[in-house]
Amino acid sequence: MSVQAVVLAAGEGMRLRPLTKNRPKVLLPAGNRPILEHVLDAVVGAGIRDITVVVGYKKEQVLKFLNTYPVPVKTVVQNKQLGTFHAVSCAKAEVTADRLLIIPGDNYINAQSIRALLRERNGALVAAHKRPWDYGVITQKEGVLCSTNTHALDAPAGSLVETGAYVLEKKLYEAFFALEEPDTVVNEISYEEHAVRVVEARDWYDADCFVDLLELNRYLLKKQTSLLRGSIDQRATIRGHVVLGKNVTVGPGTVINGPAIIGDDCVIHPNVCIEAGTSLGTGVEVEPFTYLKNSIVMSSTVIGAQSRIVDSVVGEGCSLEQVGTASYGFGAVIGDRTTIGAFTRLRGAIIGNNVEIDGGRLIETEIPNDTRVM
Repeated sequence: MSVQAVVLAAGEGMRLRPLTKNRPKVLLPAGNRPILEHVLDAVVGAGIRDITVVVGYKKEQVLKFLNTYPVPVKTVVQNKQLGTFHAVSCAKAEVTADRLLIIPGDNYINAQSIRALLRERNGALVAAHKRPWDYGVITQKEGVLCSTNTHALDAPAGSLVETGAYVLEKKLYEAFFALEEPDTVVNEISYEEHAVRVVEARDWYDADCFVDLLELNRYLLKKQTSLLRGSIDQRATIRGHVVLGKNVTVGPGTVINGPAIIGDDCVIHPNVCIEAGTSLGTGVEVEPFTYLKNSIVMSSTVIGAQSRIVDSVVGEGCSLEQVGTASYGFGAVIGDRTTIGAFTRLRGAIIGNNVEIDGGRLIETEIPNDTRVM
């Protein structure tokens, strides 16, 4: 039976602002690759080649990325972000296969989980989650999906929730397209002949907030294979699973403890310590006596000497001069093209895009985009 995949990549990801002010959530980096790339790899790894991607928010960026992906995909546009059901409906003219796989483009799901889902005629991929109240908590009977409660505020941690991935045979996806609410389809057919069966995911991560994004990054770094390129000083120390991109320079006295990944054209100065869970994008410069741990630093950013960046996400094109973060759930989130002066300390701070902060500050709050802090 033929299978088509519809990958939903039209949303913004409001909870991840300011990072998603300049890019959609699906293009946020995890393991130094866009989340969407991991999703497409899983779909292809499960044996599906007929793929339609629904784009919307910042669609030009997504289309540019898809043009570089090695497997051709079709695209449709969701002109207004009106939710998941509307996004799927935008692709209905493209769906002609016997079965339809619906999968979110901003969640990590591995190929093994997708293959398990495809073994069912009709199935819903579910997973245990530590914050089930943020999702749709499912009820089931003998492995058949009965209902989804999106208002289960009292659900215990670890309850099974919907991941947003489904496989539906033609009868059901046509019914899905015909009705106004997707939950109606599930609830009407659950006890009929073609029931939607529950399939528990092997690996699923939704980068719904900053802490989740860092957790996904750590998970993906553990799966990588070590690869050392560039120029590594013989007095540097590299331990564990570490990937160094092309033209990377690692100075003397520097210690890198994996899992970690350093993108192409990065310069790691002498006496830097990079600890586990750290991803550096392309063209990042880390100056001497700086400590990095469990953080994502995007491309073309400079981390100044004697900085300490922990549990943080730093956007593109930033300049941080002797900045320290202290984790308060997370250390800091810093938007693109932001400049922060020396002796600044960040604790649970969310700093917008294009912000300028003079030195000698303690910041524990949110700073809007395009702000000057003197």
